[in-house]
Amino acid sequence: MGELVVTENKTDHLSMRSADSVVYIVDDDISVRESLEGLILEAGWQPSAFASASDFLASPPAASPNCLVLDVSLPDLNGLDLQQMIAGERADMPIIFITGYGDVPMSVRAMKAGAVEFLTKPFGDEALLSAIRGALERSANRQETAADMQSSRCRYDLLSRREREVMALVVSGLMNKQVAGKLGISEITVKAHRGRLMRKMEAASLADLVKLAAKLEVPG
Repeated sequence: MGELVVTENKTDHLSMRSADSVVYIVDDDISVRESLEGLILEAGWQPSAFASASDFLASPPAASPNCLVLDVSLPDLNGLDLQQMIAGERADMPIIFITGYGDVPMSVRAMKAGAVEFLTKPFGDEALLSAIRGALERSANRQETAADMQSSRCRYDLLSRREREVMALVVSGLMNKQVAGKLGISEITVKAHRGRLMRKMEAASLADLVKLAAKLEVPG
């Protein structure tokens, strides 16, 4: 394995310090794992180190923002193959590759598969910390987006069948009178359904409702 260079700690310059954020490390070199664990702890994050891909796969995924610092050369399953294996199950986990034997085709393959960084040993601590910081921010954004989508979906599921019908027609651009004609109900009834669905969807305006419908792919 290549030598890991750890230079002066620069954690004071980090913009993201969260003890809840998990940085997974998969590297068969114990000296590298220990160096990375110390560096990550000092940066304010929680390291979780593994000597092999199989050990990592046996661990449960983190619910908090997380990323993976992954060595390319591993004893059981190489890093590129591990990246491919977890592409579906942990697709929202950013991967930072580290290697002492990197080449252009290898790095291209990793980046095309979604890796956020490909670092060749030896590298300085700030290069890795910067990559981790960006990866954790990306993970946090993805989790926030997923949580927001889940919340919107749950609110939509609370709508009655008629409220969903009204919502679909309203976001398609129809006026209340036109919606009433389409559904064979009174305009007053449309207004009542519209008011309820707006409250349930927590939409402050028609524009908000249209955005929610687009996000949820509500048929118009």
